[in-house]
Amino acid sequence: MGMMDGKAVLVTGAGRGVGRGIALEYARAGAAVVVNDLGVALNGEGEAEGASPAEQVVEEIRAAGGRAIANHDSVADFAGACAMVTAAVDAFGRIDAVVNNAGNLRDVLFPRMSPDDFDAVIAVHLKGSFNTSRAAAPFFKEQASGAYVHMTSTSGLVGNLGQANYAAAKLGIVGLSKSIAIDMQRFNVRSNAVAPFAWTRMVSSIPNETPEQQKRVEGLKKLVAEKIAPFVVALTSDEGADVTGQIFGVRNNEIYLFSQPRPIRTAHTAEGWTPETVAERVFAQFRNDFYPLHKSGDVFTWDPV
Repeated sequence: MGMMDGKAVLVTGAGRGVGRGIALEYARAGAAVVVNDLGVALNGEGEAEGASPAEQVVEEIRAAGGRAIANHDSVADFAGACAMVTAAVDAFGRIDAVVNNAGNLRDVLFPRMSPDDFDAVIAVHLKGSFNTSRAAAPFFKEQASGAYVHMTSTSGLVGNLGQANYAAAKLGIVGLSKSIAIDMQRFNVRSNAVAPFAWTRMVSSIPNETPEQQKRVEGLKKLVAEKIAPFVVALTSDEGADVTGQIFGVRNNEIYLFSQPRPIRTAHTAEGWTPETVAERVFAQFRNDFYPLHKSGDVFTWDPV
């Protein structure tokens, strides 16, 4: 008996990398899987080389005795998101989990980032996560059960160079996940965010021109995409029924629980503040607790376990 026997799940962006690993792990756990993947290039445009990645994953699942269907709709389109969920219900009779993994990249330094660069990334990551989640919500509400997993990133949680669009989307996903958790709790539906650390097609686009960049890339190559999957499957299983509204990270054999923003210092005055007294008193009081402009690599400095 697998811990997902009798359940049906939708995994977006499941043709490669992290999504592929998650889809395969769900199948091994007994779930029927809708494998969604557009099969496009990294920037979200054009055709990727080779056969349909989604069909390849489906064939792999079926060859191992599992159940799966492919879907090629775009998460950026609400009608497409509804079609993915409907495909699960039509094929398998239900939908129990949605894993919002689909993504794209348009990395560029902020002064050169175009509105199209920003909109294209927001549309897939943030709006796409809304679309598929909203499409599944009526089914989850009716059956009084369901689980969402939304992929966030340390680019949003900590910061990275040249990723204002991606970081904004990924931190927005944290807020979306928490709001869904609060709104859907009454229907026994849970929602969590996971930051995956993995060497994938998206991560492989990181520049590696300087010695420092090359060292970072060599470290990232040690991060195995398939290592994310067991945690995601467990999180959406019945054993994870009381886990909701959290932010996790998975880095090879390490699993993290991230903090969430809460006040850490306070300043007050009985007389009320003026710009001058704020500058004179508040900045000095708070400065010791200001966060430096760390990037993700400055925080996660050790080799993956």
